[in-house]
Order: sequence, then structure tokens, then C-alpha cells
Amino acid sequence: MKISRETPVIVTGGASGLGKATAEAFAAEGAKVTIFDINDEAGQEVAEAIGGLFCHVNILEEESVVAGFEKARAAHGQERVCVHCAMASKGGKTLSFDKSTGGYRRLSTEDYEWGVKGVLVASYRIASHAALGMSNLEPLEDGERGVITLTASVAAQDAQIGQVVYGSAKAGVNGLVLPMARDLMNIGIRVNSIMPGIFATPLMLGAPQPVLDSLAASVPFPKRLGKPEEFGSLALELARNGYFNGQNLRLDGAIRMAPR
Repeated sequence: MKISRETPVIVTGGASGLGKATAEAFAAEGAKVTIFDINDEAGQEVAEAIGGLFCHVNILEEESVVAGFEKARAAHGQERVCVHCAMASKGGKTLSFDKSTGGYRRLSTEDYEWGVKGVLVASYRIASHAALGMSNLEPLEDGERGVITLTASVAAQDAQIGQVVYGSAKAGVNGLVLPMARDLMNIGIRVNSIMPGIFATPLMLGAPQPVLDSLAASVPFPKRLGKPEEFGSLALELARNGYFNGQNLRLDGAIRMAPR
């Protein structure tokens, strides 16, 4: 798909980190970018900087997501590209030793369910609403109507201790890709996921410098954290290259995560 001034794009989580870099990458090609986020101040600031639109959207709430899509489409037209970077999750081990009781406590089903809703269910929510809208577009070359890119994680394949929620939910995101791509193949909508490794996002950069140095040294090559713009570049290429479909792509400097 050629990305131009006529291309409406929606990026969730676009107020910071990987989402911001993705929004900037598409805007640099002239696309009309809408940012979905719950951070109003940062989201509006990014939208203004790239000449785009900001919508306050909570990916955990159906009505909020529907309203966001309606606002974006009213302003820019039906999106051809949707990149989903936003998420909400919880940490915690399946069983953790509780010193106060001298025994183990279980990660609650409620905490697990909340994390799955924030990662996997939200990914389906965003992708399916995008697909429904795209289905009404006039087809482009090869009959293509749109492309959806989800954000998984290397934790989908080698999650660490304490990532039972995050790792399994992100694995679910990868598992969503191929059946959805097959569901949508006759409509002309492609679906892929990106599995970022350790990236220099604002959240990650809040860690102490010795921790960041150790993480960088653990990457085979290049020995550094990933740059958000490298994620944005891949998201852009997945939209441009029409033969990418049904793929889960690692973007990680060849790292394979140790148990801890």
C-alpha cells in the first residue's frame, strides 16, 4: 500500500514510546494520523506536532473505542491502516512466597483476567472494529482494503519469571494474527504482529542506568536497546509491503530472554 496524504492511519498508544514513533513515521510520509490514548496532554501534544488528531480512548472500554473510531473517521475518513500499540497488564508470579504467612499465595484469577483484557481482548477489540470499517473501502491494488498491525512482544515466545500474565496474553496476540488474516483474506485486509525486544521507551528509561547497561549488554547485536523509531519503521514497512500477511515478526537484536 502506498502511504500518502490520502491515507488515514490510526495508532493506539500514540502518546509515547513505540506508538508515538509509529505515528511520527506515518506522518512523515504525509498520512493523516489519529492517535488513540488515555494521556490527554501528551497525546494532544504529539498530534499537534505531526499535524494529526488526538482521541481520548480507553482500550478497555468498548464504548470508548467505538467513539474513538467514529471521531477519527469523521475527521480523516475510514482508516486504511491501524497499528495497535496500547496495552494494560499486570506482573506477578503464578505462586509467590508470602513471608507474613510463611506460605505461598496465588496470583488471583481476577488479576490474570484483567491483564488478558488489557492485552489480548483489547487487541481483538481494536483489530475487529478496524476490520469492519475497512471492509467498506474501495479496494486498492491486489484488492487490498487495509492492514492491521498488532503489538506482541518477545515475551510471547520467551517470557520471564513474573510474566505469566503478560507472556501468555502476548502469545495470544500472536495467535490472533493468522486466523484473523485468514478470516479477512477474501476482503483484502492483512494482519500481522510485531514482537519488540528491549526498547528505549520512556517506561524502560526510568530504570537505573546500571540496569539499562546490563540489558543493553544482553542483546547479541547491536548491543543496545531498540530505538522506538526502528519499531515505527517496521510498522510502516508492514503497511507498504503487501506480501506481509499472517506474520509474527521479532524485532529484538537476536535476543532470547533468560528465565529472569
